[in-house]
Amino acid sequence: MPLVKVKAKYQVTLPVAVRKKAGLEVGDLLEAEVKGRNITLTPKSLIDREIALGLADFKQGRTIGPFRTSKAATRALRRATK
Repeated sequence: MPLVKVKAKYQVTLPVAVRKKAGLEVGDLLEAEVKGRNITLTPKSLIDREIALGLADFKQGRTIGPFRTSKAATRALRRATK
């Protein structure tokens, strides 16, 4: 069981093995819950990370469209995936 030290600003660093096992990435959110003296950190939904990645794509102009019809959007998406 890895040990974690509480630093000056009450920050902790999760060991690499723990981060990998939990599938955590930079920018992920964790929900903290305290029961007695036990602290549980639970990763928030992966949707949060996907939304952040999509927003970064949008800000950098990696988008296609707008489209007048859903058929036009579907055609463009199929072309983009080939």
